[in-house]
Amino acid sequence: MTATVDHAAPGHTGPRVTGSLPGPRSAELLGRQARRESNSRSYPRKLPIAIRKGRGSYVEDLDGNVFLDFLSGAGVLSLGHNHPEPLAAAHRQLDEFVHGLDFPTPVKDEFTELTIGMLPEPMRERTRIHFCGPTGANAVDAALKLCKTATGREEVITFQGGFHGATMAAMSVTGLVEQKEPVRGRMPGVHFFPYSNCHSCPLGLKRDSCQVNCAAFLERALTDVNGGITLPAAVIMELVQGEGGVIPAEVEFVQRVREVTRRLGIPLIVDEVQSGCGRTGTWFAFEQYGIEPDVVCASKALSGMGLPAAVILYDEKLDTWAPGAHTGTFRGNQPAFAAGVATMKVVRRDGVLENVRARADQLMVHLQGLRALSPYVADVRGLGLMTGVELTDPATGRPATVLAKRVQWEAVSRGLILELGGRDDCVVRMLPPLNCTADEIDAAGRILREALTAALAALAAGGAR
Repeated sequence: MTATVDHAAPGHTGPRVTGSLPGPRSAELLGRQARRESNSRSYPRKLPIAIRKGRGSYVEDLDGNVFLDFLSGAGVLSLGHNHPEPLAAAHRQLDEFVHGLDFPTPVKDEFTELTIGMLPEPMRERTRIHFCGPTGANAVDAALKLCKTATGREEVITFQGGFHGATMAAMSVTGLVEQKEPVRGRMPGVHFFPYSNCHSCPLGLKRDSCQVNCAAFLERALTDVNGGITLPAAVIMELVQGEGGVIPAEVEFVQRVREVTRRLGIPLIVDEVQSGCGRTGTWFAFEQYGIEPDVVCASKALSGMGLPAAVILYDEKLDTWAPGAHTGTFRGNQPAFAAGVATMKVVRRDGVLENVRARADQLMVHLQGLRALSPYVADVRGLGLMTGVELTDPATGRPATVLAKRVQWEAVSRGLILELGGRDDCVVRMLPPLNCTADEIDAAGRILREALTAALAALAAGGAR
């Protein structure tokens, strides 16, 4: 099956898939992977391709098929594959110095200055930065440890539907039950509260009359002498739940959570691992909510090109750690810092955040148009270039998981790589590069429409892949 577009990165004429997937060369490598790698591998099960190279918004598999990549390394590749400027910066740094632990270096100093400089101006002077082990989950672990150390408290408040990582502490504050069930001895003292999901309210309320009762519920629990929760060390939240189904929190909910945490002296951790570094149209999503968190977790797109790095940015009043309190051998990835510096300069110079907002508006027009195709399209939503289409059975209201998986398959068969998320994987997700073009958005919109149409036809015929 073949799809074409009017515009593509140099070297490609657009998505191009010939024959069925996986092609023979990809199938060979996928088979070898299955025999040797952990059963935990995930993406190749849903997207059966073996990748040869990537450039811009495109990847090419071993069989010569070309795909428009709207997964972007799970949001890591903010400037797409192999953008020349961060790539060149990383190459230069490889000749100078590669692994630096936590020693100061010129490139790390510049990365620090630019990263803190991307914060809103009132936060910059009082912000400290800590370089963690190079994953978002380690940033979450570090943030929790920081707040527990600074407050001397134990308990943590988190939210249903949230995802913060797969290490022990991060998994403990994650809502996904399936991931946690096989693992005993999780971090104690974690309390889950309803999140601001007005499309499917966990309290069964309606937005026009609820007075944001999910925030009121949290406030009452924290202030009720019979609420059962001692003053926690931290509240941790995503402003856009990514793996949970691309659910942007209501502004009033976030502001009320910030107000009560500040009033009670509870540090607020905002997990911007997926929503940060420009993904939502501002450098951090919290800027659109009119709040200042105490701790910000960032990772994924910090280098802009996939080199691993993670940091927490936090209010200096929390900096009560002793030397060596949170270490990590690979927290001094100098090529990642060099690439990150180059990426931030490109973002500022080329108006990348403005492009995110423009392309997000364009993409949402395409997604809204899907509603007319079928009542199975229950909701379309997102913030910036972090978008989702929720598919549910109109007769039962239950997640249409089989349909969503079929949409993903039909899309990749036409040359568009998408992700799934949400409860029971019923949300079709898009995380395109932040510098994607109008033509690429239009191509993705057309392919998604074709994929949904084909998936609905297969569903009506009783077929499933």
